Amino acid sequence: MTTGFTTGLQAADVTPGTVITVVVQGVPLCVGQTLDGQWGAIDDVCTHDEGDLGEGELDGSAVECPRHGGRFDLFSGRVIALPPVIGVRAYSVHLDGDAVMVEL
Repeated sequence: MTTGFTTGLQAADVTPGTVITVVVQGVPLCVGQTLDGQWGAIDDVCTHDEGDLGEGELDGSAVECPRHGGRFDLFSGRVIALPPVIGVRAYSVHLDGDAVMVEL
């Protein structure tokens, strides 16, 4: 069963083309908005070395881990570039007015 919840973010809190870290109900998430306005969220921890993905860069839909440059897709969580070989969980995101909503 999926449950929608707000991240506590407002759309204006995330600059297009960036990602940030938020912790909601104890779950650390990397939430981002692409330059074309699409929203995505993935687990915030790199599967290679536990780097904070929300401190990384967003290039298109690729979130780059700031530690070793591994990349994950913001929408599917799959690995795009090594060194990680295991993907992360992805979450659906939508806006409810200005509130950023993530579904678990």
